[in-house]
Amino acid sequence: MIYTMTFNPSLDYIMHVDYFEYGETNRSNQEEMFPGGKGFNVSTILQRLGYNNTALGFKAGFSGDEIVRMLQERGFILDLVSLDDGFSRINVKMKSTKETEVNGNGPDIPEDKLVLLMDKIDKISDGDTLIMAGSIPSSLPNDIYEQIMLRLQNKDVRIIVDATNELLLKVLPYHPFLIKPNHRELEEIFNVSIDNQADLIHYALQLQEKGAINVLVSLGGDGAMLIDEFKHVYHCGAAKGQLINSVGSGDSMVAGFLAGYLKDHDYKEAIRLGSACGGATAFSFDLAQKDLIDEVYKTISVDIIQ
Repeated sequence: MIYTMTFNPSLDYIMHVDYFEYGETNRSNQEEMFPGGKGFNVSTILQRLGYNNTALGFKAGFSGDEIVRMLQERGFILDLVSLDDGFSRINVKMKSTKETEVNGNGPDIPEDKLVLLMDKIDKISDGDTLIMAGSIPSSLPNDIYEQIMLRLQNKDVRIIVDATNELLLKVLPYHPFLIKPNHRELEEIFNVSIDNQADLIHYALQLQEKGAINVLVSLGGDGAMLIDEFKHVYHCGAAKGQLINSVGSGDSMVAGFLAGYLKDHDYKEAIRLGSACGGATAFSFDLAQKDLIDEVYKTISVDIIQ
């Protein structure tokens, strides 16, 4: 079974305003609402690619109930811990000449509810996969990713971590199967400016030397690069299309990479399908549908650099 983790889900309320004026009453001309959370995004794309999976995490209040209602239409299993107090956060995204976001803080997660989540994690078995993505709520210990990986270290569980900076560096000694920093995050981790392929490979290899098994670096308009467990280096060109929405593109890449890898354990196929899913979502108003992923996949090629 594949499991995803979303600690701090949200309802994303998107408003479109022709011209936003600070300090004035603004009226939107269009609104949308989507369930938010990096783990949920991964679950959605995996399900659309034909991979059944279970989403773990927390929900609270009326907004949590709405998140569940919306996600149930996507087909994957929801196994969320219900919180007694508060409500799942609501993120407001204002799209105008510039995009502005106000993200909610989310409910406090008490110790007894964290214990319930850990009980679910303890049921993950040999051969399963766990994807942990996104930030950690302030009410949880900042080493929660490490705690989870420690609990699973004696099981044959494939763990993927999509996180940033210290949160990412702290899990490397537990040998995650895949990490996915982007170009900017790689620069921030090592406090350097990276402006050529040789340096990209150098610093990605450093993350591998620190413990990551595979390192996938998303490069925006320059595609993606992968250092696999055998130290082979792949480069996949960027998908071609009109950028509509970048939200969820990285999560879609993670889902596609895993799905591509699970076919035949072929890393070339993994980065190709991952790039197709990331591109297809970027060309969509919401997360990509399977037919568009298939179309984008046909346009992408992968080069083996070394």
